[in-house]
Amino acid sequence: MSDPSVVEIRRLLDIMTRLRAPADGCPWDREQTFASIAPYTIEEAYEVAEAAAQGDMAALKEELGDLLFQVVFHAQMAEEAAEFSFAEVAGAVADKMVRRHPHVFAAGRIADAQAQTRAWEDHKAAERAAKAAKIDPLPGAAKAGVLDGVSLALPALMRAVKLQNRAARVGFDWPDIAPVFAKLDEELAELRAEMADGAAPARLEEELGDVLFVVANLARHLKIDPEQALRLANGKFTRRFKWIEEALAAMGKAPEQSTLTEMDRLWDRAKEQEKIP
Repeated sequence: MSDPSVVEIRRLLDIMTRLRAPADGCPWDREQTFASIAPYTIEEAYEVAEAAAQGDMAALKEELGDLLFQVVFHAQMAEEAAEFSFAEVAGAVADKMVRRHPHVFAAGRIADAQAQTRAWEDHKAAERAAKAAKIDPLPGAAKAGVLDGVSLALPALMRAVKLQNRAARVGFDWPDIAPVFAKLDEELAELRAEMADGAAPARLEEELGDVLFVVANLARHLKIDPEQALRLANGKFTRRFKWIEEALAAMGKAPEQSTLTEMDRLWDRAKEQEKIP
């Protein structure tokens, strides 16, 4: 009896091939490129994260399917270009997982999850070095940098944390959180000074970027995911503002017909409502 997973994956691959068929496929699907599809891939990954955060298993199943379709789409385009196939993608990641888990698939031993995280990063660093050596094995060629390989496509806060973690692995990090707060105060002071001097938008952008970079470092030292923290703050803001809208609607008003003072007062009431069990 055929494995249902294998049957459905084969069916999905066949559907993708049909959608991209030159003669009678879907015109939209045929026109897509790796670059044009990439934003959809990112969007689907975020929708997976949202469904997981909400604990909505039905939505998670659907969103995982949408994300899998994105993988299949990229693999189909690559196969058409004679670059690689879906099977090679699956095989490569399977090999990588076995290689990075010697404590499971070989004789290695890992004490705990923290040790596994360190071992994982060590494996990744070794792989990056090996890849760099293959790209440019000439004597005297520059070694792969500590920060090489941190994707530019990552959300900025996530990339900041990854860059900081890489630097920390070679000792470029504060030993505790106190200097991080001091640095945050310093960067905020610099931003205020630039604003007081009437600095150009580009300077303010740079200074604000420094503030956000330190905030990411603060999150890292607190062992908090800044992306998740900001998502929670976004959710809180949305929830409280909706409460304001509903309260104003009960008065026969819309937000644009209200004042900041009134909406601030309702915001405080929304906060109080959240404290009530």
